[in-house]
Amino acid sequence: MPMKVILLQEVPNLGKPGDVKVVADGYARNYLLPRQMVEPATPKAISHLQQRVAAEQARQEKMRADLSALTERLNATTLTFAVRVGGQNRLYGSVTSQNIVEALREQEGIIVDRRAVVLSEPLRHLGEAKVSVRLGHGFEPHVTVNLTPSAE
Repeated sequence: MPMKVILLQEVPNLGKPGDVKVVADGYARNYLLPRQMVEPATPKAISHLQQRVAAEQARQEKMRADLSALTERLNATTLTFAVRVGGQNRLYGSVTSQNIVEALREQEGIIVDRRAVVLSEPLRHLGEAKVSVRLGHGFEPHVTVNLTPSAE
């Protein structure tokens, strides 16, 4: 006789956590339940699962809204660095992803991880450059970085 269960963790060839599955009674009693991989799908357990799923969806939606707002803010951001310049407008040193992260934190109050700033190589030329910031979940805004010669 089959038994309806809710998966508590990933079970190979069966499903992922939160799935409601129908399995053989012996498989559930002798393997899945003793290893605490599933719980019986009682009406109370199913309603509790639905509440957890709804809470998770609300959390995901809020996170997407926050990332969308941060994307808009970063797209409108322009960072200006006054740098020392040598001959042929070459910089002494360079502007790295760490410099960009620090400027975002100090000037805009935006905290991002250094590894999220996408620079194939450090910026070494005067002018304007678009730098991508990977926020995750498909959000990748571009920050404008402007390098100007310092007054020295």
